[in-house]
Amino acid sequence: MGFYLTALDEEVKDENDNPSIGLILCSNKSNKIVDYTLKFINKPVGVSEYKILDKLAKEIQNKLSTQNDINNHLDINE
Repeated sequence: MGFYLTALDEEVKDENDNPSIGLILCSNKSNKIVDYTLKFINKPVGVSEYKILDKLAKEIQNKLSTQNDINNHLDINE
């Protein structure tokens, strides 16, 4: 994580950008492993557990583009 944050800071960001932070998403999280892994990282890093849902709520589904919308935007004929 430190490598990627340093590369981002040195190669991509400009002087108007806020400090970068790392974000690690885990399917399950052990606080002890997180503590050990990030003990000597000197940049801010967030760790969060995520869950994949099989179905999205109707109000969210209606706001998302369809596969055809995306293909048309990218000019893909499938």
